[in-house]
Amino acid sequence: MALAALSLGLAATGCSRHPQVVIHAAHGAVPIHVEIAETPDSRARGLMYRRDLGADDGMLFIFPAESEQHFWMKNTPLPLDMIFIDSKHTVVGIVAEARPFSTNPLGVGKPSQYVLEVNGGFAAQHGIGPGNAVDFVGIDDHAQ
Repeated sequence: MALAALSLGLAATGCSRHPQVVIHAAHGAVPIHVEIAETPDSRARGLMYRRDLGADDGMLFIFPAESEQHFWMKNTPLPLDMIFIDSKHTVVGIVAEARPFSTNPLGVGKPSQYVLEVNGGFAAQHGIGPGNAVDFVGIDDHAQ
């Protein structure tokens, strides 16, 4: 009965499970609410034209296979950190504070299957770095 009441209470408040990436960083677990970019079109669009991104929000790019990924900031007005994650869910590198609107290709020189974009400075603020373990919550990690 208590469980049913709890479930009804959560439903009434509008709580729902949103996809999250949790990075196990030097300062502890860092949960990030994410939008998913798993199709060719959504990966190409990314965060272009977005003028704001919540403090604990990001976009997770999911690729069909692990390979060396490169990104650019064309039409992206926000400075971003790009966190590159391999198929074993480990951070392999970070591009910090990517310059808005730049068309220079950015990467870390290592294979990755996932790239998490967050606000510029987020990785340093939370002690995120190569070797950190990553968990996906509520995410189907198979891209098209």
